[in-house]
Amino acid sequence: MSRRLLGHNFSLLHVDYVKLNKKWNYANVISPYFRIYYIDEGEGFVSTKQEKIKLEQGYLYIIPSFTLCHLSCNEYLSQYFLHFFEESAEGVSIFENNRKVIKVAATETDITNFKTVLNINPGRGINRSDNPAVYEKNAYYKSYQELNNIVIDPVYFETQGIILQLISRFLNSYGFKHKNPDPVPSKILDAARYIQLNLKENLTVNYLAGRANLHQDYFSRLFFKHTGQRPLNYLHEKRIERAQYLIATTTLSYIEIAEKTGFENLPHFSKIFKKVTSLTPGEYKKLNGLI
Repeated sequence: MSRRLLGHNFSLLHVDYVKLNKKWNYANVISPYFRIYYIDEGEGFVSTKQEKIKLEQGYLYIIPSFTLCHLSCNEYLSQYFLHFFEESAEGVSIFENNRKVIKVAATETDITNFKTVLNINPGRGINRSDNPAVYEKNAYYKSYQELNNIVIDPVYFETQGIILQLISRFLNSYGFKHKNPDPVPSKILDAARYIQLNLKENLTVNYLAGRANLHQDYFSRLFFKHTGQRPLNYLHEKRIERAQYLIATTTLSYIEIAEKTGFENLPHFSKIFKKVTSLTPGEYKKLNGLI
């Protein structure tokens, strides 16, 4: 894991401390960045397709990028929050095999880290609205990213270090310590990384199996066993995740995004986009306030 972490960069988007009430009630939130919360008072909820997680005082929570969820508060909730983009040299997320909301008990170090990263990065709150449809826009992403380019080196490195420390708290959680005792074969790991680094290429299951020097049917069964997905479904999911990121953070047309994510034409791109997200590209863009 340490070698992989060295190939990752985490780009600060927002950090702030907020007091929320029942107006904090937003459905179908799906962001191209990670969220980490520390709850110091009250309670709220994060609901995904799989479960409903209570946000409780004294705990940290992480919501991986591209996790469709509903954020809500019945009465009162105060929290520190951190939003950041993840970039990987290998194109594979640290949370690739554990993309779910994770909860861990906060420590005094965690609380100090949140207060420190907030103190050394003033003015990085959302400052507009707590509605993702308002603040999740390309122009806002760019303005905050530009702040990362002008911050002095000590602050940049300290911020990176704190984000790494906070992420490490979730890597030590139950979901990561108790992995499947059957290790993922190197050929399957290589195939997953190859897919993410070559999304725009004309990839087929037969080609991926050939790279692994395995029979196509055996490769598919092995891939499914260790990822829970068929190779083609995995490919579609990663292409659409990349497309969501490009829709949210660029002004590229749908045709340009389709080309960059390996779709031969716009109708096929739209069909797979809706299959994966239950939304058309236009509905996704509108839902997230990007138009």
